[in-house]
Amino acid sequence: MANQIQQDQLTRAARRAVLIDGIPVSTLGVIALALGSNPDQSTAQKAWWIATTIVFTLAIAWVLLRAFRRADEYLRRIQLESMAVAFAAVLVALQVATLLDAAGVVRLQQLAQVILLGGVATWLLIADLRTRLNR
Repeated sequence: MANQIQQDQLTRAARRAVLIDGIPVSTLGVIALALGSNPDQSTAQKAWWIATTIVFTLAIAWVLLRAFRRADEYLRRIQLESMAVAFAAVLVALQVATLLDAAGVVRLQQLAQVILLGGVATWLLIADLRTRLNR
């Protein structure tokens, strides 16, 4: 019983840590999205957009590394399965966005970061719900 309580506390701490790490990363993603939303950018604006996107990508990798190091085997499995579902959703969304771009409906540049942010949000939501419901 005491082991189960300790495990539940570790699970809650790991979820909180991902949330605390994820808020600045999500904010950085929204900033990168805003910087890249202008289709007629100057060279300096493009440089800022690319730099912010690179920092955003590295921040995601850092949050993932920290989350996997904190998690036990069960939570790692949930994280990987949730990530796989989110990856599939991102692939489908990118395919749809590519078709819409080819048809001239919307530019892919405007949707790429929204799809990436949506994929990360999907992954975190699925992982959190599965952790809460399966324990």
